Amino acid sequence: MKMFKKLTFLAVTAALLIGSAGGLAPTEANAAATGKVVVAGSTALLPLTKQAALEFKKLNPAVSVPASGAGSVTGPQSVQKGIADIGACDWDASTDVPGFKKFPGLVAHKVAVIPFATIVNKNVSVSNLTSEQLQGIYSGKITNWKDVGGANAPIIVVNRAFGSGTRVNYQIKALNNKEFMKSGANYKEVKSSGDMFTAVSTTPNAIGYIDLVYVKADVKALKFNGIDPTVDNVINKKYPIWAYGYYMTKGQPTGATKAFIDYVQSAAFQQGSLKKMKFIPIASMK
Repeated sequence: MKMFKKLTFLAVTAALLIGSAGGLAPTEANAAATGKVVVAGSTALLPLTKQAALEFKKLNPAVSVPASGAGSVTGPQSVQKGIADIGACDWDASTDVPGFKKFPGLVAHKVAVIPFATIVNKNVSVSNLTSEQLQGIYSGKITNWKDVGGANAPIIVVNRAFGSGTRVNYQIKALNNKEFMKSGANYKEVKSSGDMFTAVSTTPNAIGYIDLVYVKADVKALKFNGIDPTVDNVINKKYPIWAYGYYMTKGQPTGATKAFIDYVQSAAFQQGSLKKMKFIPIASMK
């Protein structure tokens, strides 16, 4: 009888452990990840990645998530070279996009919707530009603010350098894929979203573009074809200048890398910090 009771107790305990965690004891299922997850690439996604890394670290103290941004193209390049575990990119680098061929062997994971905005220095009186006007400005055909309803002042054009995912998306969606000017006395290129904000906010008569999370009081975000660049207008399909942000991995991710991506894609992060930062949850666009 004692032996029977002992066996019954063990069987019930095993059943509870299996049932409570889909086949794993709770301590195994909820075990914190360990290791290092290196993220490189998009500066548009960098604020999101850094915030996610802080929150993920609290849940997984044994994992470090160093993140850097040098432009979207450096993300998949770094993954292919084995320098990074995750390549943050403002386009799906496993497919061809204008100006870039796909990166074979990489897998794309959607992590956010990124709204982009045209920005100007606060001294610029213009509040709205059409796609045609932007094409004229960024091609170098329109060079004075008076030609688009502003003051008689030269337009200082600030562009992102080649390799930027923000540049790729802005060219496709704001300029209808028209070419950028390549040089000029009132034209300059910057390497990152932070550099773009600094250049436009400190240069009178400047125009540029940036993702919405970087828009602050020191610059003015313009309407596009009469539509404000807001989260609601992106979700309602009224404002077209947006893109999915991706984490690219070499094959399917495992271990701490998978755990970090899962956290960024989780409802807790998507509906929490991600929304507060003016990114849009990926589920909102379905």
